[in-house]
Amino acid sequence: MSKVSTYFKESYEELLHKTSWPTWTELQKTSVLVAVASIVIALLIFVMDKIISTALEAFYGLFA
Repeated sequence: MSKVSTYFKESYEELLHKTSWPTWTELQKTSVLVAVASIVIALLIFVMDKIISTALEAFYGLFA
């Protein structure tokens, strides 16, 4: 049991003193960047899906 308690004590100390946390401004900027990138990627996938869907419908329409 002492190993478990030592692990938690060392983890806590590391989080407090050895970890560099981003500032609130840095966190906001990176969050906006991630949100914009996610939207752009989602739109690209949507457009590719529509193009492929239209092409396949046209191809299958040749045989119907």
